[in-house]
Amino acid sequence: MFLFLNMDHRMLVLLLMLLSRNVMCQQEEVCSKSVINSCTDCIRSGPYCAWCQQLNFTKAGEQESVRCDTQAQLMERGCKKEEIISPANNVTIIKEDPLSVSFDNQEPVQMSPQKINLKLRPGLPTTFRISFRRVEGYPVDLYYLMDLSNSMKDDLENVKELGRDLFAALKKITEHAQIGFGAFVDKTVLPYTNTNKEKLQRPCDESDQYCQAAFGYRHVLSMTAKENEFKKKVADQFISGNLDSPEGSLDAMMQAAVCGNKIGWRNSSTRLIVLTTDAGFHMAGDGKLAGILEPNDQQCHMENNLYTKSNEMDYPSVGQLATELEKNNIQPIFAVTKNVEDVYKELSKMIPKSEVGVLSSDSKNVVQLIETAYNSLSSKVTVTHDNLPDNVRVVYTPICKYAGPAGDKNGVCDNVHVAQTISFDVTVTADSCMEDTSFTIRPLGIKDTLTVTLSTKCECQCKDPNDKMHQLCTNRGSIVCGICSCMESFIGQNCECSIGNKDEQSLRASCQRNNGTECEGRGDCVCGRCQCHSTNQGGRYRGDFCECDDEHCENYQNKLCGGNGKCDCGTCKCNAGYEGSACQCKASREGCLTKGNTVCNGRGRCICNRCDCKEGYQRPQCLICLGCPDPCQTKLDCIECLGFGSGPFGKICDTNCRNITYDMVDNFAISGKECHQKDSEGCWITFKLNQLVGEDNYEAEILKQRDCPEPPSVIPIIAGSIAGVAVIGIVLLMLIKMLIYMKDLKEFRKFENEKKKSKWAEADNPLFQNATTTVANPTFTGE
Repeated sequence: MFLFLNMDHRMLVLLLMLLSRNVMCQQEEVCSKSVINSCTDCIRSGPYCAWCQQLNFTKAGEQESVRCDTQAQLMERGCKKEEIISPANNVTIIKEDPLSVSFDNQEPVQMSPQKINLKLRPGLPTTFRISFRRVEGYPVDLYYLMDLSNSMKDDLENVKELGRDLFAALKKITEHAQIGFGAFVDKTVLPYTNTNKEKLQRPCDESDQYCQAAFGYRHVLSMTAKENEFKKKVADQFISGNLDSPEGSLDAMMQAAVCGNKIGWRNSSTRLIVLTTDAGFHMAGDGKLAGILEPNDQQCHMENNLYTKSNEMDYPSVGQLATELEKNNIQPIFAVTKNVEDVYKELSKMIPKSEVGVLSSDSKNVVQLIETAYNSLSSKVTVTHDNLPDNVRVVYTPICKYAGPAGDKNGVCDNVHVAQTISFDVTVTADSCMEDTSFTIRPLGIKDTLTVTLSTKCECQCKDPNDKMHQLCTNRGSIVCGICSCMESFIGQNCECSIGNKDEQSLRASCQRNNGTECEGRGDCVCGRCQCHSTNQGGRYRGDFCECDDEHCENYQNKLCGGNGKCDCGTCKCNAGYEGSACQCKASREGCLTKGNTVCNGRGRCICNRCDCKEGYQRPQCLICLGCPDPCQTKLDCIECLGFGSGPFGKICDTNCRNITYDMVDNFAISGKECHQKDSEGCWITFKLNQLVGEDNYEAEILKQRDCPEPPSVIPIIAGSIAGVAVIGIVLLMLIKMLIYMKDLKEFRKFENEKKKSKWAEADNPLFQNATTTVANPTFTGE
């Protein structure tokens, strides 16, 4: 048993050591430097960067940026602690009124402090604590907002009897309770409401005796503590009606939120809107159905207790409504029927500090529902911020029994009882330099606020000598944070270089390579030449522009140049017997040798005993080229000129085709790719190509016999063409003649039909005399 206890003890100690090591690693201070030319550059480069203003801290030729490092590193290098500049965060509480215990008709204090000033180092977080206590007897303003569409008829009758119970429930919470009442239906335009004149006056069923005219939103009763006044006003309400199922709930809630003076919200109170309905809601964009295009302006438009812009302005969006409810510290309770519970739960997710309860079919359980929802809302304390500046981060860490997780949007404590004090640690980080700015931290649904004024420390407050011409600067400049600020016409670390009549800019340009950074950021430009700095490993940069060093070459197995070479200006120079970019390989060519004892077939280099092939050729031995053009086509002109003396290379064959050796054969004897191509004379040439060592060396075998097709017979082609043209001409003439004949025949038949329809008179003309005179021969006997 003792052994087990001892083992448990060892495990516990080991676990604590690991945890402490993790914490130390997380809190390790690191200064990530970039281009550092001054103390201000150093302070702005990181939250843990410090500057040493000690004179003569840097050695000759050493860059001034070594003055910038963590405080521990600077002290290790010999800088005195009092000479180190490292601005720290300052937190100053300006106003911290004590928390109130109970409400006594004065402005209670539920959150403290109320004003705080932060002076922060960019990137360095600071944490302060705020406290909160729920005041006993804190006032409650409850605005009962009811859907008076026809489907809520039974619910209205029950609400008229709920006055006593509502006041009794609120009296359990506080003695300072008030209730108001409002009603809504929907916009009184098509397609939401029947716009017939009679229907606008009586939108309910004809059998319903009590029915009021259609309306959008009506404020009925301002906040009052008088039970009888509430009962009287509610008793005077009657049901109304509209056409579609969704109602104008968001319109009504928006006006109830922004018309604070008319509703009667008190400055110090828990503000609740209880929305009772059995239908969904219209939202921004739905107004287009009625031709209403003007967006909601989130302003109060109430005259004679009626929302006057109902038919002129679109419904508000959920985001607009959530903003106004949060701005006015109003917490909505959605008391809805079961059929729309899911809809309002989704709405509640987008509205902070809201609750959803399910009404019974006749709303008899509304008092219990309100009491439950209020307890849930008031016992959940959510702290968040408004108007957070850019590049500022806030993280809330709740400190209470039922704490939510730390978060950058809000902090939550649940099940907070009356008079119980809880706290939140607020961590603020400014990521960049900024002038005085501010933001507000507040608990949702409560008036109390904390104003945080924030500024940053981005400049160095150095204790410089009063000498205008300091000896360290060769009496040509003054000391600024430990380094020389030279007078005009002098430059250099100690103002030792006189530039005379030369242009300083052109003098410095001679220290820049390709118009780049001066001395590559690794040295100082002194009198037009670079004086290179030391490297972090103790070596020095070199070159005309300090472009070279012998410490930044490729590593292999965590060794510079694999331990088998020397680093020379960023490139590894390998020892004998080693090769590779990091000298990681022993020099050998065994893996690159081919059967013909060539290296990579002459198409690549042997690096680290592997072929590094030229583009297109494939490992292991650069034999096959998948991306190369087809040699049957690229070598066709050479094959034609070598084998048959024709083609484009006919006269310059020896010059252009010297990389091809060939034989004219009757049958192929070599292995290789067989090609069958048409030459410039239209003949088919058959040949074989075999690629030799090298990128463009081939041996070829060409069949002696070309396959040339017989030339076409010209005379039959010409005769056939002439005959074809003649036949086509005759056929066309016959076709034209037939078309003309058919047209004439059609016209003749038409004439015949017209002739038949004509009726001619058969009487003789008395004035007509025949032009022919007939004379008979009296002697003629007819024989």
